[in-house]
Amino acid sequence: MLDPRTKMLLVVTSASVLIGGGSGGAMNVIKPVLTAVPLLLFLCSGKWKAAVIYTTVYTFAFAGEIFLVPVTTGFVNFIVIACCGMFARFMPGIAMGSYLVNTTTVSEFMAAMERMKLPQKLSIPLSVMFRFFPTVTQEYGAIGDAMRMRGIRFGGGKPAKMLEYRMVPLMVSCVKIGEELSAAALTRGLGAPIGRTNICKIGFKGYDAAAMLICAVSVIALLLEKVT
Repeated sequence: MLDPRTKMLLVVTSASVLIGGGSGGAMNVIKPVLTAVPLLLFLCSGKWKAAVIYTTVYTFAFAGEIFLVPVTTGFVNFIVIACCGMFARFMPGIAMGSYLVNTTTVSEFMAAMERMKLPQKLSIPLSVMFRFFPTVTQEYGAIGDAMRMRGIRFGGGKPAKMLEYRMVPLMVSCVKIGEELSAAALTRGLGAPIGRTNICKIGFKGYDAAAMLICAVSVIALLLEKVT
């Protein structure tokens, strides 16, 4: 629905404004809007599970800041503030990053990088990392399924085996995945000296204009807050 460049702008804006912004003035309106953007995008793209997880985690974190912080003291109050504040401020940016990775193909990402005239020394490593984390997540799920078939889990009384049989294969898989993705990038001609063509079509539309307007207003409000 959105151009990859717009998605990246939303990730940067959400992370910077929600983490660096205060809690008064225009931020009382901007922060809820930026928080609602990932949820709206998840719902529009049909990612119901991600929408439910995001809403649940953020709701609990926000409720903790409102109800638990005033009634706790000492070390417990510090832990509640740290946990709830971290999730409330970091979750929208993390959710936007998840949306970017899960809804953007490598071809679209590379096309966006080329449109922005970024050098290949930057775009090629980013394209490799762009698919690295989703692939590692899938590999970890497959390892978890294999371990459950063998009765090795957290509650099975074998924590040492759980760490050994999950972490060691995962580390080996990470190295192998990195090598395979690097080879795939070279096979696609990403390091060629001539320009490459793209089958996918990217471009700015009305949704992108609305998202960019939100980002521009949010950044301006953040800068005005820091200046004043």
